[in-house]
Amino acid sequence: MRLDGNLRYVALGDSQTEGIGDGDEGSGYRGWADRFAEHLAATGARVDYANLAVRGRLAGQVREGQLKDALELRPDVATVFAGVNDLLRPGYDAGAVVGHLEVMFAELTGVGARVATLTFPDIARIVPWARPLVPRVLDFNERVREAAGRHGVAVADTAAHAVAADRRLWGADRLHCSPEGHRRIAGAVAHALGIPGSDQTWADPLPERPAPGVFRSAASEAVWLGSFLGPWVVRRIRGRSSGDGRTAKRPVPLPVEV
Repeated sequence: MRLDGNLRYVALGDSQTEGIGDGDEGSGYRGWADRFAEHLAATGARVDYANLAVRGRLAGQVREGQLKDALELRPDVATVFAGVNDLLRPGYDAGAVVGHLEVMFAELTGVGARVATLTFPDIARIVPWARPLVPRVLDFNERVREAAGRHGVAVADTAAHAVAADRRLWGADRLHCSPEGHRRIAGAVAHALGIPGSDQTWADPLPERPAPGVFRSAASEAVWLGSFLGPWVVRRIRGRSSGDGRTAKRPVPLPVEV
């Protein structure tokens, strides 16, 4: 990929790409896509960056609501990451979900964009209650790798590195990355695309720390169940989404300052 002159980067996805977990509603969200845009700009290229992601979106909604706009922006670089919201739901259809991703891969590479995507780490290490979903995650990742391979899409394979499931890279809700997690995902995407100055230090393990005691672990689980899982379940029952009424945070390309 040429990095001289002007580059246009467009990010498509859900809450992870929007940047939830890296900032807040008051100050705004940064997130790995913003940080990856800064990797691009650090090469000396002029980078115009749009982020079309909206929290809560399913893969089909990302395709339906973001792909057309992304194509009209004629990106040089694009990232596509969606499907985890689908994976957590009872009616999950792996073929349909990855099919939506593959259409986006094909359309974006078809207009000449260099495209990258991600795999998802071991969910059971982040949320022990989600252990029954591990086979879904493994299958999802393999399907994404295969679809990406068919279209020349770069894969930031975070699932292949144990650090990606380190709780310190995840926020209190265990669904969204912490600022350090977002920083590392940006590094993984930059490395997958071969951006000058990038390397694989994003995958370096964090220092060892003592395991929490039984009572502390139980208290942490109780807080998580009450503060995060409970409200999530209530939204599902009511047919609501965290993204209801929301639009993209950066719908038009704007210059990236470094």
